[in-house]
Amino acid sequence: MQLNVTQLADRLMASYASAGGINHWDGKNLPSKRAIALITADLLRLLFPGYFDEKLVHSSELRATTAALLESVLRSLENEIAKSLEYHPPPDLPGKGLRPFARALTREFLASLPRLRELLQTDTEAAYNGDPAALSREEVIVAYPFIEAIAVQRLAHELYAKNIPLIPRIMTEWAHARTGMDLHPGAQIGSHFFVDHCTGTVVGETTRIGSHVKMYQGVGLVAKSLALGQQLRGQKRHPTIEDRVTIYAGATIMGGDTVVGEGSTIGANVFLTTSVPPHSLVIQEEANVRVLKKKERPRPPDGAAL
Repeated sequence: MQLNVTQLADRLMASYASAGGINHWDGKNLPSKRAIALITADLLRLLFPGYFDEKLVHSSELRATTAALLESVLRSLENEIAKSLEYHPPPDLPGKGLRPFARALTREFLASLPRLRELLQTDTEAAYNGDPAALSREEVIVAYPFIEAIAVQRLAHELYAKNIPLIPRIMTEWAHARTGMDLHPGAQIGSHFFVDHCTGTVVGETTRIGSHVKMYQGVGLVAKSLALGQQLRGQKRHPTIEDRVTIYAGATIMGGDTVVGEGSTIGANVFLTTSVPPHSLVIQEEANVRVLKKKERPRPPDGAAL
């Protein structure tokens, strides 16, 4: 029997009632993922004028264009922050009310953009100096997924530090989907940061990364165990990486008590759960690899491929 649209709608409504998993109704709503994505894209345009635009912006128009874009972001972001605060009101909400508080937080956040631009310049410089394949700093900004990922993380971290719920994680997950790099907005990351190739990198919420740190693809800075679930909230679960550390591809560093001392190098595929002193070299013991000539290869069983 084929169901008509009314019957299909009735079944969905029954699912909503029994299984949940829906947004808030009747005047209260969660922040919009689509709106946050558009806001984040506009914030990238403000951080890197001309790099995320499809049309040429003349220098004579830059001030007016910037002011108009700021005004648009201010309105949109204030609205989304108000939704997030309504979902999880802060305990110290000022007496003036939620909307003025959201407006003040939004203006404070936008005031941080010049400082974030200076910080991102150090990341661009680290990427250019650290990658001989880079033709120019302009190429790094326009083509390297790392720059987009770290820019969004630094933006989201500002909101995270202001205890704004939901929005910072929506922003970094948007960047995660686009770049393959999972940087939690809570992570504290110093200047001159660079991740070469980017894909598969995971940096957990309570990670602390110093300055002049370079990592490669597939590095995980993660917790040892999440078996206690919500009981671990607020605890230091992820490692600390001090200044001028290099971490090669596929390395996993675990635990909130684990500290990688300054100037250390962590080799590829290392699995590290204990601290190492400054200027250490940590490598995985070489595997025994034997290369066989064709005639020396063992014969496979009948019907099996070698």
